[in-house]
Amino acid sequence: MNRVTSTPVEFVVTGGESSKRIDVFLANRDPTFSRSALQRLIGEGRILINGQTVRPSQKIKPGDRIRLEVPRPEPLDLKPEAIPFDILHEDADLLVLHKPAGLVVHPAPGNWSGTLVNALLHHFATSGVTPSHIGGKERPGLVHRLDKETSGVMVIAKTDQAHRALAAQFKLHTITREYEALIWQVPKKGRGLIELAIGRDTKERKKFSARTTKPKASATDYQVDERYGKVAAHVRLSPRTGRTHQLRVHLTSIDHPILGDKTYGGAKVMSVQGVSIPRVMLHARTLGFTHPTGGEYHQFDVPCPPDMEHVRDLLRAATGH
Repeated sequence: MNRVTSTPVEFVVTGGESSKRIDVFLANRDPTFSRSALQRLIGEGRILINGQTVRPSQKIKPGDRIRLEVPRPEPLDLKPEAIPFDILHEDADLLVLHKPAGLVVHPAPGNWSGTLVNALLHHFATSGVTPSHIGGKERPGLVHRLDKETSGVMVIAKTDQAHRALAAQFKLHTITREYEALIWQVPKKGRGLIELAIGRDTKERKKFSARTTKPKASATDYQVDERYGKVAAHVRLSPRTGRTHQLRVHLTSIDHPILGDKTYGGAKVMSVQGVSIPRVMLHARTLGFTHPTGGEYHQFDVPCPPDMEHVRDLLRAATGH
């Protein structure tokens, strides 16, 4: 069995810090750590205050000496695979790509091959790059993700510095993100803001909803871009937060689930006016961020993919719009 080593980090709490929980303090200090990850490290005894083990709820105070032992990633045992993807931009710090619909982003139990990570490992190996491993061995370079059936723009970190800088922008919601979707029926208002705290559903663990023990505030702006009679609409979406399944859950909460999303919309969203829907009709169209080393703003746009555009054409023909 391979021994997992760790990298110790030490610092002293400054006099200007207000009293707060240790997990909250550390999550604010380093955005690459989620509170759940920090709580796991605390439970493993890898976070000490003044040489003593702590509880997640323990409060810090000025002068406290904090030591973290961050486990180094285990050697990758995933296989590089020559899976094609479109590269929109690449430099020494990062890679921007267009993920096609149907491609799983990262491996998981029962699904260790055929993912974007396998494709990235092949790409990096052929170019002699060792990607950031902050996210763990199954997520090299991954700062964010898209669901399997969602297409669109993603950014991948190639260095730890780039990973931390991009993760901070995502956490502070300074990233520019715009999605487009085809939804069931037409909202009464042409634009609006959906605010709904969501988390993992208490009864259906693979779903997210407001029925949760750990609700997290989330907000999404929407704008109706095109109507197909009364049966469907094309909308632009700007998430102000980045919760798992946020757009899918938010649109379902206002009774306009995304077409093709059987998980949240049921059978009714799989066929509209005789038009069969092949997948979840959601596309990450725009991604903009500040470059982690250059400091300049970059924005990337990928127009509506052919399969979504085809469904739009069929809906126009079916409804006479």
